[in-house]
Amino acid sequence: MGSKETAIKAAIGLLLVFVIVFGSVTLYHSHALASANVGIESLQKSNVVLQDRNSQFGRFQSFPEQGNISIIGLNPVNIYASANRSVVIVQGSRAATTLSLFGSSSTVETVFGSGFVVKYSNSYYVTTNFHVVDKVVNVTVTFWNGDAYPANVIGSDPYSDIAVLTTNASASDFVPLDFDSSSSIRVGQPVMAIGNPYGLSGSVTFGIVSQVGRTIQYQSSTGTFTVAGAIQFSAPINPGNSGGPLLDAVGMVVGITSAGVSGAQGVGFAIPSDTIIRELPSLISTGKYDKHSYFGVQGVDMNYQLSQVMGTSVTYGVVIEKTVPGGPADKAGLKGGQRIVTIGEDQYRVGGDVIVSLNGARIVNYDSFSTYLETYTVPGQSVQVGIIRSGSYMVLQVLVGTRPNQ
Repeated sequence: MGSKETAIKAAIGLLLVFVIVFGSVTLYHSHALASANVGIESLQKSNVVLQDRNSQFGRFQSFPEQGNISIIGLNPVNIYASANRSVVIVQGSRAATTLSLFGSSSTVETVFGSGFVVKYSNSYYVTTNFHVVDKVVNVTVTFWNGDAYPANVIGSDPYSDIAVLTTNASASDFVPLDFDSSSSIRVGQPVMAIGNPYGLSGSVTFGIVSQVGRTIQYQSSTGTFTVAGAIQFSAPINPGNSGGPLLDAVGMVVGITSAGVSGAQGVGFAIPSDTIIRELPSLISTGKYDKHSYFGVQGVDMNYQLSQVMGTSVTYGVVIEKTVPGGPADKAGLKGGQRIVTIGEDQYRVGGDVIVSLNGARIVNYDSFSTYLETYTVPGQSVQVGIIRSGSYMVLQVLVGTRPNQ
């Protein structure tokens, strides 16, 4: 063959190589592009799923135009802007006794607390805790704008830790808050507290409802009071917060912030709004509320260890240690314990009845017992009490009495 034919064959070979290489590269890019498109579609689908989940859980909802963020359905910025004008500082003086190596001496301490404005029958009032104004003189209320006025306590109830004040403030200072029913509160829902911890006015914290139906105790000038049906929440509170509002996600009052547990981390309690709504008319018109139900028993929570000692399979309820002589439970035939046992470092009086139900409602512990009495019964009402006595279940009728003054 001549050189001309050799050149033609070489050119054809180079052309075939070019076609094969170009085709491979094109095919590779086609596959890569397809894979990229699939990846983009997958990311888009994942983003939609995440958006749906965020929407369902309401975890974070942003409002770019206003720059606000709603946390678990709660918008602290908007709620605070609306409610802070209703919150006041309650201040006064209280005599205190100081003990030392040289004896006791009397001093006067300054008391700080919180309160908030409410409207009832076309008049304005300030609600706070009883323990904030207990034995306090020269009471004043200071509004958000610094306006301060003398105030008078016109009604109080230590058993619910509620007090009502009046003050001759300017009409423009009264910005009342609205109530929402505390019966709709659910464990886990967001709440927000506004108050004046350590006198620091207009401070806000938020958290969730940790539990409902708690029973709390505190010391007052006349003794120890038990408050039933309290709301437990996780928003941090400190001395001075007491008496301020506990608000729900729409800025309505679901409770009065009442107390913190000494040494606890961020645990607070509030008196439920249904209690405030129920008592407010009586506190304003008569200065007191005297319709708390009374059973006349002293008891402890049943637990596994107690059930073993008592020889029963029931591990819930209220073990009656004592009945008040002549009280409703005593008159109905309920029995207290007869012998003392020691479990760990605690002593119990056992052998008495175990309350396991009221009107068919299961009583798990003393909290649920106290809360049921406070919420669902009134003095003079007959209640069916389910008890365990000597291992057997029975029902007794108890005529509920009126809680005596301390």
